[in-house]
Amino acid sequence: MPDTTALNLKARDQHGYDAIVIGSGITGGWAAKELCDYGLKTLVLERGRNVVHNKDYPTALKDPWQFVHRGELAKKVIEENPVVSKCYAFDEGAQHFFVKDKEHPYVQEKPFDWIRGYQTGGKSLMWGRETQRWSDFEFEGPARDGFATDWPIRYKDLAPWYSHVEIFAGISGNRDGIENLPDGEFLPPWEFNCVEGSMRDRFNTHYKDRRMIAGRCAHLTEPKEIHLKQGRGKCQARNICHRGCPYGAYFSSNSSTLPWAVATGNLTMRPFSVVHSIIYDEQKGKATGIRVIDANTKETTEYFARIIFLNASCLNSNLILLNSTSPRFPMGLGNDHDILGRYVAFQNYRGMVTADIDGPGDKYYYGRRPLEMLIPSFRNLRRQEMDFQRGYITFWGASRNRANADGIGGDYKEALTEPGNWSAYMSMQGEVMPSAGNHVRLHPVLRDPWGIPQLVISVGYAENDEKMLKDFMQQSAEMLEISGCKNITPRDLKWSPGLDIHEMGGCRMGTSPTNSMLNANNQLHVCPNVFVTDGACMTSTGNQNPSLTYMALTARAAHIAMDQLRKGEL
Repeated sequence: MPDTTALNLKARDQHGYDAIVIGSGITGGWAAKELCDYGLKTLVLERGRNVVHNKDYPTALKDPWQFVHRGELAKKVIEENPVVSKCYAFDEGAQHFFVKDKEHPYVQEKPFDWIRGYQTGGKSLMWGRETQRWSDFEFEGPARDGFATDWPIRYKDLAPWYSHVEIFAGISGNRDGIENLPDGEFLPPWEFNCVEGSMRDRFNTHYKDRRMIAGRCAHLTEPKEIHLKQGRGKCQARNICHRGCPYGAYFSSNSSTLPWAVATGNLTMRPFSVVHSIIYDEQKGKATGIRVIDANTKETTEYFARIIFLNASCLNSNLILLNSTSPRFPMGLGNDHDILGRYVAFQNYRGMVTADIDGPGDKYYYGRRPLEMLIPSFRNLRRQEMDFQRGYITFWGASRNRANADGIGGDYKEALTEPGNWSAYMSMQGEVMPSAGNHVRLHPVLRDPWGIPQLVISVGYAENDEKMLKDFMQQSAEMLEISGCKNITPRDLKWSPGLDIHEMGGCRMGTSPTNSMLNANNQLHVCPNVFVTDGACMTSTGNQNPSLTYMALTARAAHIAMDQLRKGEL
């Protein structure tokens, strides 16, 4: 554990702590783990119920026939939840981990599907678990291509922190030597099945500017000592991860960072704590605490700390800051230049291309691999070459479907046990460029059940996103054909923003208070004892999955916060 002899931190009163973390999801869990490791008495505020690893996964070991609707949603549930029921993971086995539409209302000025999980662990219980490092192609992108604002950090600043979180979390993957998809500290990768291996070989022989590679994901394919110390075990390839993993095989706050923080003796967890606002002391010129509304009793309580980590998830972090008003900050904490809530972006998931492929009739594969394979971005890498800016990552895979069968009775049942034909697919994850017009704000009248203003979300697609989608559809059809596929069908899924569950921005990092809310250390420029390290801090979205970057930023910021505390700067 790091040396803390230089610290002399005393509680303000019975509600005083060294640090407060708002939110217990992926970034909140990491903030808690790091701050507790540094010896800080840390309070974690979670607006939802407490969920204990393994104990509170009621459906994790159920078989399909043990569900009333065999895993499908009841018609009434869909009718009452037109937003969250669109999410792939919202099913009969995991619906208890999701916020229902009526539980926390918001205003869609433009169509936006806000997917949320309010419980200990947040969405880390149901996330997709794909984890790729960003590169300088992402961190230098805004400055190079003239959008958003320049990132105040580069890959070299985050590289050691990527390693730090990868080793602890456990990330599987190959060392592929691809410049725009840096290698990491990997556990053994998941294997290609026989058809995917054939597709990969054809693809990589044909293309010189792009490659099919194994996916990278937060699953323990070969647990190391650090993972066994966390009480976690090997992935069983069940691929029902969104129900909660009793083996702790995929990374979540519940199975990893939060229990680790508890073991230090420095963590206090307070569930059912809806954060109303951050308290700003005008005379001290810094934040001193948090105003909390009890989710059940509606009673208001204040908690105090030297440093505050805001990790409520992107849009809720924006909401809290916007609601944290004072004479000094009438437009929200730290919002001197009308930047807060603006430049919200997401990732474009609308493209899907499916196909048939001839595969061996006598071969299958074992288990249900919990990840997709990758084609790293290959558009506009070194220069602007397309009629759209930036690029997209492509997920792909092949599988063997159940045989088609007709009739009833024993023959029908027996036919269903035989595998059918092979098929393949590709899907996109495209970079969406932030714009000032894509924003969130507080509604002047409407309130949620806790008396807090509802969030108005005004976020939509741009012409650049449509052009990128068109290119993906064309390129994926070609790539599947080259890989040996036939009967290729491109589709625009017509998804609204938000269903990607990768919303970012609104409290972005930047080089000065006039172009951003946060400095290079994830601190509010004008209130530096408040750190924001979830998706709200992102300056741009990149095309890789963002969660690993959130984790690395959080661990780095906790280290910086501790260093500044030692020096008496906070």
